[in-house]
Amino acid sequence: MSVTVFPGFVRLADGGHTLDFHLRWLRHNCDLDRHPTTGERTIDSADPPDALALLGATIDDGILRVRWAHDQRTSRFPLAWLRQHAYAVDRALPPRPPSATSTLEIDGRFGPAVVVARVLSHLAEHGAALVRREIASPESETEAWIDAFAARGLRTTATHFGRIEDLRTDNTTNANTDQLGYTDAGIDLHTDQPFLDAPPRYQLLQGIRAADTGGESILADAQAAFTYLTALDRDAAARLLSTPVRFHRKQKSFEREVIAPLVTVAEGRFQVRSSYFTAAPYQLPFDEMESWYRAHDRFVRLVRDPQHQYRFRLAPGDTLVYDNHRMLHGRTAFRGPRWVRGVYFDPAAAPRGDEDRTG
Repeated sequence: MSVTVFPGFVRLADGGHTLDFHLRWLRHNCDLDRHPTTGERTIDSADPPDALALLGATIDDGILRVRWAHDQRTSRFPLAWLRQHAYAVDRALPPRPPSATSTLEIDGRFGPAVVVARVLSHLAEHGAALVRREIASPESETEAWIDAFAARGLRTTATHFGRIEDLRTDNTTNANTDQLGYTDAGIDLHTDQPFLDAPPRYQLLQGIRAADTGGESILADAQAAFTYLTALDRDAAARLLSTPVRFHRKQKSFEREVIAPLVTVAEGRFQVRSSYFTAAPYQLPFDEMESWYRAHDRFVRLVRDPQHQYRFRLAPGDTLVYDNHRMLHGRTAFRGPRWVRGVYFDPAAAPRGDEDRTG
């Protein structure tokens, strides 16, 4: 018999079978919350805190022992009793969101025109591609990347920043730089341009100059995280699909907003919109607000779990391309002259009725 701890539940492997138990179920049935004489339960399930986590779980002498994070209590559950009351036997366990950066990496030594086919293959399979390439002047290769994608049916999509973004603290080439991307602040996971009717499908981020410290890139597969959430909490996943919320970007010379669900799945295509810094104040019916926050926050905590993230540094010459409808991205804070160049792409035939307007 073995035990594995997952977010929100534990799994026991028992002679070829598995038994899953939610943490709240275990705490509700803790052996220490029973009357010493009658053996009756002395608490309600509403009594433990909403957020439960474990410091550890072990099995020995036929007993599952779990130690709780919030009060350091150790609860004991006889395995025979757990078998008797099991409610999730041999449940199919969905794969957790991926985190192995090596699956994204491509050897870019032969340049954009040669590796672009592999990049597109990685985008379809993994949602992102990380091209490792050493080159003396990476900025001179941006147009080669644009040409390589154009030859494969993708067109450059200009935004209110311009055609090519120079993400650096001393930017002098772009419009509307009064936003986080042009600072040295850390930026947590998000999608780009969720306030547009049709956010750009792909983004290329090209490493031009590394930071002195920090500046690590972060990616999370929102599609995989949503699939995982659906297996853990179907009601929360359904609420992400059905609740329209407002994304609003207001800058000195630009303003746009869109009302849309965080997740949509149409004709088999997944799309996520997620941006904590352009999410407008939620305006939902009073009796739906807490349920929305619970669903939203559970999803965000899944993608913010380091076990569910790709983390890497973009060295000068490296190029990251990711699906902005599937992947969340961010970066850690940094010091020094970090310079990353960004370009958005869309399929050439894709209609765009929301070309950026300034004013």
